[in-house]
Amino acid sequence: MATPGDLFLHVRAEQMDLCFELVMQVMNQLDGAVSVVDEVHGFRYFDLRSMVGFVDGTENPQGREAVDFTVIGDEDAAFAGGSYVLVQKYLHDMVGWSALPVEAQERIIGRTKLSDIELDDAVKPSSSHSSLTTLVENGEEVKILRDNMPFGRPGSGEFGTYFIGYARSPAPIEQMLENMVVGRPPGNYDRLLDFSRAVTGGLFFVPSADLLEALADRDPQAAGAGQPDSPTPPQPHSDGSLNIGSLKGIPQYE
Repeated sequence: MATPGDLFLHVRAEQMDLCFELVMQVMNQLDGAVSVVDEVHGFRYFDLRSMVGFVDGTENPQGREAVDFTVIGDEDAAFAGGSYVLVQKYLHDMVGWSALPVEAQERIIGRTKLSDIELDDAVKPSSSHSSLTTLVENGEEVKILRDNMPFGRPGSGEFGTYFIGYARSPAPIEQMLENMVVGRPPGNYDRLLDFSRAVTGGLFFVPSADLLEALADRDPQAAGAGQPDSPTPPQPHSDGSLNIGSLKGIPQYE
């Protein structure tokens, strides 16, 4: 599901009040220039667990590896230092999920619930979430950086996960989504989707600070002339989106 949007603001801190204050200051600056499509306030759930009770982001790359998997390099010099981020808002059927025995939940996720240990390949189903989101190219695992956050309103029966995935290219995230929804092979889909559904989603290009400054200082008339060394200005979508979510003109995920 694609949700049209031009700006995505990801704000995080150890203290919720700092996030709130920063967003308030940003929105004051943007007053009258934007319309908010969605606003989600996530929180840390126990020891970094998702709403379904399993540790989230266990396989995240760390240190230099995280940079290598998420930051664009010389392969796209004009946009070096940038990244791609795909976001999806998932709502969970917690009544149905909680009715499952822990062993059934573990087979769906592919990890043990309490100790967060990956199940042995001999017992882990190929339709498990961890199986379908593991990508291997030329013998090496391709990773993304997940920064998911639980959210919810118990009084309204709303329980969800806001998926946030950063990558050097949109390709691995889109491949993971295809594996989950269509299946690998087709039909062998992610059984977690029997209890979770995406209600929003969008792919955004995250420019580097240097590129943002260059765009801010750019002469609009010169940019309109299409200088070869400048990033191509985004073209409007027919749905009214300015396509700022992808400065390179790559359509958002649908």
